[in-house]
Amino acid sequence: MRYTTDWKDYELIDCSCGEKLERWTREILVRPDPQVIWKSEKNKRLWNQACARYVRSKTGGGKWQMYKRIPEAWQVRYKDLTFSIKTMGFKHTGLFPEQAVNWDYTRQLIRESGRDDVKVLNLFAYTGGATVACLKEGAQVVHVDASKGMVQWAKENAKLSGVEEENVRWIVDDCIKFVQREIRRGNKYDIIILDPPSYGRGPKGEVWRLEDSIYDFVRLVVQLLSDNPIMVLLNSYTTGLSASVMKYILDDVITKDFGGVVNADEIGLPVSSNNQVLPCGSSAIWTKE
Repeated sequence: MRYTTDWKDYELIDCSCGEKLERWTREILVRPDPQVIWKSEKNKRLWNQACARYVRSKTGGGKWQMYKRIPEAWQVRYKDLTFSIKTMGFKHTGLFPEQAVNWDYTRQLIRESGRDDVKVLNLFAYTGGATVACLKEGAQVVHVDASKGMVQWAKENAKLSGVEEENVRWIVDDCIKFVQREIRRGNKYDIIILDPPSYGRGPKGEVWRLEDSIYDFVRLVVQLLSDNPIMVLLNSYTTGLSASVMKYILDDVITKDFGGVVNADEIGLPVSSNNQVLPCGSSAIWTKE
């Protein structure tokens, strides 16, 4: 499993009985996590001193229960990156801290390329963690997400990290439609990052189910790779799409034509109370070298 130990403003303190106990700077949050199926004793005092807990409803959805006053929004830092977070609907904060291990690796590949013209396409780009990381290395990034609010949030994160005006295009669009237009326009990218949702709907109500759609989408996206590509990164938080399945897809679609190698594994977060690591999804990464 791949993970980073470099977070200072985020800490996964403990996890048990379907919940995570987390520190986001000074704020202590309790959030549900379906991976946490064990029922070890919740003997850390912070379980009872949380600022807020997200409680699921039996009828679907849920809500935050606030026990202490917390900011409407606040900032967390990872190395030289800064992000704005807040307690959102459906348990989220606007940041997936486990993705930091992928931000680091992408930045490493950009540096090692020795190039100052690396072009990155970040699809389903959310609040821009990967976008900001690539911009910090001087890459040119096209950031695409269907949500106008998420793109605006990503712009704020770029500004907080000091890269607001540097080499970035912000696109509010359906990712499949955007990729199809980019193919017709003949645009190419050296790095492509894919972080698709498990479920979604297209602009005409089309249902997106990741397991059913991802193979065809990767076949579409690969047409945007440059003549000297560096990386394709595919993330999944879907139980039915394992790291091994994603590796098979990338090998079948990319490696046979471009060469290179695919590495795939779970990504996770270290648990500070017991030195375990909580799995938080999977990534498959194709690289040229």
